Amino acid sequence: MKLEVPFLPDEDYIALLNRHAAHIEAVHYGLPVDAVQDARVRLRRADLDAFVEALRRTRVAGRCYLLMNSRFHLQDSYLDDGRLERTVGVLQRLLSAGVVRGIVFADAYFLAALSHFSPQTARELEAVPSINFMIDDIHKLQETLGIVDDTAFRLPRKIILDRSLNRRPEALARLAEESRRRWPELRIGLLANEGCLYQCPFKLTHDALIALANQAAAVDTFRINRDLGCVRVLSDQPRRLFRSPFIRPEDVKRYAGRADFVKLCGRTLGPAFLGRVLQAYVAGRYTGNLLELMDSMHWMAPLRHVANECLPADFLERLSACDGNCGDCGYCGDLLERCGRLLAPAIPRRSDP
Repeated sequence: MKLEVPFLPDEDYIALLNRHAAHIEAVHYGLPVDAVQDARVRLRRADLDAFVEALRRTRVAGRCYLLMNSRFHLQDSYLDDGRLERTVGVLQRLLSAGVVRGIVFADAYFLAALSHFSPQTARELEAVPSINFMIDDIHKLQETLGIVDDTAFRLPRKIILDRSLNRRPEALARLAEESRRRWPELRIGLLANEGCLYQCPFKLTHDALIALANQAAAVDTFRINRDLGCVRVLSDQPRRLFRSPFIRPEDVKRYAGRADFVKLCGRTLGPAFLGRVLQAYVAGRYTGNLLELMDSMHWMAPLRHVANECLPADFLERLSACDGNCGDCGYCGDLLERCGRLLAPAIPRRSDP
């Protein structure tokens, strides 16, 4: 099964992408420029021309998607012609260089604003709904594609379905079958290595806080998660890491027939992390700490070793059959005892001694 992977402008990582180009379905990237907002906290700015030239050195430049998946934008981004013109200017630069096939969006207002402001630009790009639309049934898929069809943007060639379907095989099979009947050209992808809580109740607010942080608000998203959110939950109840709907490299092949590719994430963790993840999923196996492959749970890797090679062959089947009633089951706790070992104390709350 093919992979969608992040891009970073690192020479060793570019060489790795080029070596594995035959395995790559698509590439996604965020731009650290003010005219384009994505769904990760922005840590730095970068030179757009240098970034574009790095993209052009890859063998996958024609399969690239720009992440414009901020949960929301400030009002001027929708209504101010100057702001919209700067965004369209970036899109035109990428189109001229041949390094963008489409955009990934999470804010339908912003998609409509761009289409209205520059329909000629929109007609050159696919609009791919973000995984954060949480599409898990045919009705959500139909209505979300309908939002795209109402604009000048092209319908997407691919879609990433909701994370929960990774552990809901019957629902995934139904949706895949109906999607292929209605939209036979639409490629179906699943997110493999995010590693957040199953059906994470903090997700939408977390995305909103990141959007605020990227638009000049003073928001410390990690501190909030550490003290009150998913980091605190996993720190206090580490057995819950197995409920996360990740797909191990060894289990990717089990999704054949229901998905066409899997997406890998973790671009903010750097090229060494991405290189390790890419090679593990190309190989279809990994010996080492499972947490070193996870994006959202990577913070746990220095604290706890979970031996991926120790996990049983029926791991996916057991977790896919889970009803979430942990009080009547001890499977995840037992598995953590057998395959995990503590390396360092849990992360304290800010208020802890």
